[in-house]
Amino acid sequence: MEVSTHTTSTLSRSNSRTSSNSELEKELIDLDLSGGVNNKSNTLKKRISSSRTPAKKAKRIRFFRNGDKFYPGSTIPVSVERYRSFDSLTEDLTRLLEDSVTLTSAIRAIYTLDGKKIEKVDDLEDGKCYVCSCNNEGFKRIDYNVSNTNTKNPNRLSRIIRPLSPVKNGGSNGSTPLKEIDSVVHPRIVTLIRNGVKPRKIMRLLLNKRNSPTYEHVLTAITQCVKLDTGCVRKVFTVSGVPVQRLAQFFDEDDVFFAYGNERVGVNDFELEAEESKAIAAHRKTLRSSTTRTGPKPKMPVKSHNDTFVCVDESALNGGILPDSLPLELQAKYTLGSIIGDGNFAVVLKLKDKQKNTEYALKIIDKSKCSGKDHYLAAEIRVMKKLNHPYIIQLVHDIETIKNMYLVLELVRGGDLFDAITRVTRFSENQSKIMMKHLASAMAYMHSLSIVHRDIKPENLLVELDSDGNVVLLKLGDFGLACEVTEPLLSICGTPTYVAPEILMESGYGVKIDVWAAGIILYILLCGFPPFVSPDNQQEQLFDAILNGFFDFPAPYWNNIGDSVRDLIINMLQSDPELRFSSEDILDHPWLTSDIVDDTRDPNGYRIFSNHAY
Repeated sequence: MEVSTHTTSTLSRSNSRTSSNSELEKELIDLDLSGGVNNKSNTLKKRISSSRTPAKKAKRIRFFRNGDKFYPGSTIPVSVERYRSFDSLTEDLTRLLEDSVTLTSAIRAIYTLDGKKIEKVDDLEDGKCYVCSCNNEGFKRIDYNVSNTNTKNPNRLSRIIRPLSPVKNGGSNGSTPLKEIDSVVHPRIVTLIRNGVKPRKIMRLLLNKRNSPTYEHVLTAITQCVKLDTGCVRKVFTVSGVPVQRLAQFFDEDDVFFAYGNERVGVNDFELEAEESKAIAAHRKTLRSSTTRTGPKPKMPVKSHNDTFVCVDESALNGGILPDSLPLELQAKYTLGSIIGDGNFAVVLKLKDKQKNTEYALKIIDKSKCSGKDHYLAAEIRVMKKLNHPYIIQLVHDIETIKNMYLVLELVRGGDLFDAITRVTRFSENQSKIMMKHLASAMAYMHSLSIVHRDIKPENLLVELDSDGNVVLLKLGDFGLACEVTEPLLSICGTPTYVAPEILMESGYGVKIDVWAAGIILYILLCGFPPFVSPDNQQEQLFDAILNGFFDFPAPYWNNIGDSVRDLIINMLQSDPELRFSSEDILDHPWLTSDIVDDTRDPNGYRIFSNHAY
């Protein structure tokens, strides 16, 4: 992802800037701990002080990691002279915290302990504690380890005595090496039985690399989920009564666990009552459906009108648009080509750069037909200017006139995914895996910037094909409904087949509606029709089916499709957004991380690519 690349380069610059100070600190630590010569220690302190301390006395401020109750915090000097911009402070905080805790991306926000967002360096107060947050994380209100302060220099000593970072240093408390975390921890939903009077409360929790890098982090996540009357969760058992004492056990075959505090475990605690068993079974979805769908095969929904990319006859004229009608800036740089798409309020034509000979797509939007939708147009351009990712259509240039808006966009030659599905009906797991990797990568990048697309569907996904007709590249386009997410959204929008249940319930939604839509698309890629359909093509029936959340993998259409991808689809189509996978969880799922080729095969054992067997 682009964010990761940018972060890496940022950190390398930060590290090079501070490497000499780090060596001095290390030398000073060795002297302090071994009781070295005081004169030399004092000399080193003066050298560090002269290289770091500005003319004005710096504020000493302690920073915690958002949502991490175990991290004791790091104290650093902060001054306007040292950090002339807020970004320079977050860069240094990223470098500092990555040595100790798991960071999903660079530090982007700072909060007070009561959740107020800090906007500039001047807002930080001397001697106070603050919380650092990565890209799209919301503030997590927990009891941070404020009372655990070190004398003299808390940050310096804590580098030796605090738990090692599972990401940077290869372990957590010296017990979970990095290789084990990578091989063991993967996103999964577990069922938790809260200790108490029978019938006990049954809850569910999504575990992933963000909240489960160590055994202690898992216990914290379970504590926050089950909310025991006795406080923190101290003991966890499998449904058969086996104590869970290692991180790997949370990711083995067992997915139901008993959660206890310090209370004693009773002899009959591991016997489930009928009501408890029923509640657990209600959440389980079988990977292999026993149902056989008879009658005609369900159909794909009718293609919705796409104002960005609608494939038409490329031999057509340029829609009556004359080159002389373009803004002079475009006339000077580009040659106008044939029309490749049209819509209700826009037309798309080919465009060629006169000097580079590179082809682009020119989207011309009639502003008079966008009356009342100006804010969507402004949001689309604002969002696209922020995005730069290999699997997202790039906005190259934009020009606004009195009558029209002109957008010069990256050109993808293979057409949209809807037309590809129409041609081949279904794709192999291998082909579907390529497309889902590209889409999930694009979504993870967008979501890290707190941007939600709100209209992910095959019509808005463009593909490039190789000479054999196989998809080699997928790009996300049409950001007409995209917006930044700063609070739960309430407006109802999207395309019926792909709309998430929280949109229909009007309960507020966020970036995970894109994951739901991607889950619908993955289901369609593998079998040729969506999981939620209306027998009579009635929208109300379709919405009822989505709200109900029930779907299966009917024979014969799913007979030769693997369990791993079925598991991924089930987790992408969780009705509860809290349990639904994030875009990063999709990328971490074994179906996408595995190198094992799992091609779809017909009953005779032949490999299936699209609708052709070989």
